[in-house]
Parts: sequence; structure tokens; C-alpha cells
Amino acid sequence: MAGSIRQRGKQSWEVRSFVGKDPVTGKKQYITKTIRGERREAEVALGRMLGEIEDGQYAVRAGTVGELCEKWFAQAEPDLSPSVAPEYRRLLDNRILPRWGKVPLRRLRTADFDLWYAELRRKGALNGGPLAPNSVMRIHSVLRRALGQGVKWGWITTNAAANASPPRARKQQLNLPDPADVGRLIEAAASINRSLPTYFRLAAATGARRGEICALRWKHVDFERRRLTIARGIVEAGGELIEKDTKTHQVRKLSLDEETAAVVLAHRDRCAELAEQCGAALSPNAFVFSHEVDFSKPWRPGYATLAFGRLRDELGLKGVKLHHLRHFSATQLLSLGIDIRTVSGRLGHANASTTLDIYAHFVEQADERAATALGSVLAGGPVSDAGSETPNITGPSG
Repeated sequence: MAGSIRQRGKQSWEVRSFVGKDPVTGKKQYITKTIRGERREAEVALGRMLGEIEDGQYAVRAGTVGELCEKWFAQAEPDLSPSVAPEYRRLLDNRILPRWGKVPLRRLRTADFDLWYAELRRKGALNGGPLAPNSVMRIHSVLRRALGQGVKWGWITTNAAANASPPRARKQQLNLPDPADVGRLIEAAASINRSLPTYFRLAAATGARRGEICALRWKHVDFERRRLTIARGIVEAGGELIEKDTKTHQVRKLSLDEETAAVVLAHRDRCAELAEQCGAALSPNAFVFSHEVDFSKPWRPGYATLAFGRLRDELGLKGVKLHHLRHFSATQLLSLGIDIRTVSGRLGHANASTTLDIYAHFVEQADERAATALGSVLAGGPVSDAGSETPNITGPSG
């Protein structure tokens, strides 16, 4: 890497060096500084400049936020979930690009993002009202990822969004159903579809995500060992059903209790009988839940959600959602003293810390019950029943 020194006047020198090509236009980019003093001082300054360039302190700060975002999204989209990619595209088109698209990358400042986030919180909603903290956080997440890629590509030296302070996402209070409520939901589900009780039973017994249950095929059910393999997920994108890896790209095997296994077996027998009546056979590759006579297409995850919502309203279970069966499964296991790693594994979390974050409040309650029970032992008295009451917890949809 070479640089140049040019005398501009008495005791004035121009120090100049090439740093690379503009990632958008392809034009050569240079760093120039004016040094006052003797030539020796200019030579020292040039040596320092060349060292800083070598260390990556002078990235090519060219292009606009819009140009970077478009290139980042084109590169990232193939690896994004079919349900996540449209959401990122929507946030870019409706939020980020209208405000920042034409802004040169070199002019980005963390303080400007903080001011924008505050403005969104005041009047960023479509009706002119406040935008929810969770929505602002999603916007921030996309910006941070795009600018982070810009740093890796050398478009910018720092990620101005990384140091910004978006509002903290609020954890919603979740009113979970108790075991009796879950039993009522499962029992009433047959009034809508004879397969729904099995679906809801699996959701409560395994804690699997709705798309993971929709993606189950009969080859994933081992009746002899009473084991279920969660290998895929179904998502809806653009009105189409897409089969994909699980959310964490992990395959997990879950044991089933005897009664749940018996419910699933009875469901399979009904499916096989229905297929036979229609002149079809129930193959190992057939979906466990399907509206087709040959079970060749899975349920839409939205179908299960709508059916659950209808039952919830009929039973008066205000605020309960299908996804809460997943939380129900987790909290019941923790109530029974099952260790956090096992619970995390059944839920398919990437690591146990995710489970702890979601259920931290409940784990604290369980720890308090454990302390009380041990205190009773040390006092020589009877151990009080820790109970298995389902608590209210706060947390994201894990």
C-alpha cells in the first residue's frame, strides 16, 4: 500500500493514500490530510495513516443506508425463515427506508437513532399514536443487522445502531390454563374436528410449536418406544405452506406418556380407516394432521389457532392462546421438579438460558417452595405440599 506527500505551501503538506473502491460505484476512494510543519512530520503522519488503514480504521464510508439495506437483504433473505423474511421486508419498506434510505452512511450517528426511536414511541403508530416498544425493537433489530453487515463488508467502520438505546420490549403477562382447563379444551375440541383433541393433547404433552405438530408425519411416531421425532415445521408465507427446519434447526426426540401415545394410536387407526374408505393407503410419509383423504398435505398452523380461539371463547377462557399450551407444558414440568435442561430440550430451545429467561419468575417460585420444604425438614416438621399450581408468568413466545 502506497501513499503520497505533496507540498501545498510553506510548512503545509498534503498526505494522501488509497483506501479502496466505493462498494456501490466502484470508484477509487482516498484519505487525505493536511499536515503543517516540516516534511519529516508529514512523513510520520503518512506512516501513521498507512498503519491505520492496514488495521481497518479507515473503511470506505460510501453509499447510502438504502443501498446497504438492499444489498444486505438480498444476501440475507435465502437464510431467513419464510415467515421472517416478509416481516423484514415490510419493516424496510414501511419504516426504515422512508426515513433513512437516502442518508449517506458516513452521516449516521447513534444519537440520531435514539431520537428517532423516541419519536416512534410518541407518534409512530399508523393512527398517529405511540408505537409499542416491541415494534420499535423489531425495527432496531433489522437496522442493527444491516449496519453490522456493512461493517463486515467494509462500507462503514462502526455500527451506529449497535450502541443505540431502543425501548425495552415489554414482557406480556400470560394467564395460562390450569390442568382442568386444558382437559376441557381437549374434550370440547371434537365438536369442531375429530382430530383436534389429538392435536391439542400433543401440544400440551410435548410443548411442541404449532407448526412442528402440523409437520408431523407418521414416520415420526414410534409407537413401540412411545417416542415422537420433531424434525420439521410448517409456516405460512404469502398464502403458501412451506415445510422447513425447526426454529432452532434441531431435531429432537420426545417421549410420550402412555395415555398420549394411546390417543395418537387411536387417531392413526381412524386416519387409516378413512383413507381406506376413500381408496387410499396411509403411508409412513403421510401427515398426522391433514384435511386430505390421502393425508398428503398438512394442516395450516392458522387452522389450529382459529379452532383453539373458537373453543376458548365458548369455554370462557379469556386471554388463553394456543401457544400457551407450550408454556403450560413447560411450567407443569418445572412444577414437578424436572431439571431445566430437560425442559429446554423438550421445548427445542437453542440453550437452557433461553428457557431460564422465559420462565425465570416461575423458577424463582419453585426455588422458594424448595426452600420452604427443606426448612420443614430441618425443623423436624412435616413437608408441606409444594403443589403444582400453574402460575402466571411473563415472557416472549419461545
